[in-house]
Amino acid sequence: MKKLIKRYIPVIITCALMAGFTCINRRLGTKAFISTGVLVRQMLLLLPPVFILLGLLDVWVPREIMVKYMGKGSGIGGIFLSILLGSCTSGPLYAAFPVTAVFMKKGVTFTNIMIFLGAWSTTKIPMLLFEGSNLGWKFALTRLFTDIPGIIIIAFTLKKIISADEIQKLYDSAEQSLENA
Repeated sequence: MKKLIKRYIPVIITCALMAGFTCINRRLGTKAFISTGVLVRQMLLLLPPVFILLGLLDVWVPREIMVKYMGKGSGIGGIFLSILLGSCTSGPLYAAFPVTAVFMKKGVTFTNIMIFLGAWSTTKIPMLLFEGSNLGWKFALTRLFTDIPGIIIIAFTLKKIISADEIQKLYDSAEQSLENA
């Protein structure tokens, strides 16, 4: 029980602060609770399918395949696949983190994981279609072709400035979180 309470201390503190804020300003506090409820509902509807797909990825795709196509030595093909996988998504960014944990377990390189996260957050195909139809294709394609090199540069820069020990700690943490799930 103590461990459970310790794990959810940030949530408990946030709820207490929101309750206190509601006592001070009932209308804004109520709006905050409603907005939080809507976001939690969206998250609860989205995450189960993501976890089912992750389970299938974990079981059906052998580590050797992931290492071959996105691991060490995958080169430009791994970069392309990372961008493609990240771009084909439509969920919010928080849904990408369980995917990256499985990628880490499967031996995907840190650079390709960073590229995947960058693509997930900025180059989604549904977002591109929306921008193209509402803001014009010139804008949408300019943004896309500016973002892709930026994502790659950022990923390689992060790989250079973050120590190998820190990256290994991230991989170990991802492995541990998957074991505890």
